[in-house]
Amino acid sequence: MAEDIHFHARRTIEQVEEGTELAPKFDEHGLLPCVTTAAATGEVLMLGYMNAEALKRTIATGEAHYFSRSRQVLWHKGATSGLVQKVVELRIDDDQDAIWLRVEVAGDASCHVGYRSCFYREIPTGPGDFERGLLFRESEKTFDPLAVYGDVPNPTKL
Repeated sequence: MAEDIHFHARRTIEQVEEGTELAPKFDEHGLLPCVTTAAATGEVLMLGYMNAEALKRTIATGEAHYFSRSRQVLWHKGATSGLVQKVVELRIDDDQDAIWLRVEVAGDASCHVGYRSCFYREIPTGPGDFERGLLFRESEKTFDPLAVYGDVPNPTKL
């Protein structure tokens, strides 16, 4: 399964940018950023990171796997909450250092805070008072995090 997936060595720019070989370039921490969007609407649900194992498991299973930077563990999205992200399409960018997942989500939410998207607040821009607050763009939570996660530690670090 995931152990059967192998990445190619990066040999030439042409191979990386125009070829058909998967040759991802992980950063100095062994990670790739991954933008995840809702397949039906295109709405950005989250930004996560994948290490080699997470990318391999995502490819092998068709379900999103990430690497949690705060917890330093491989993370199968939805394993605890049931909000599994089924991959509809997995793309890699031109220089193979970023991933885009289009997913369908069981339960229609992706944020551990309970909102549909992790990007539920807007930062006002333009002239004016720069001490302004964040604006909520999702008015209601999709689920109650306490009911779903119980006593699982919150991944947000201060």
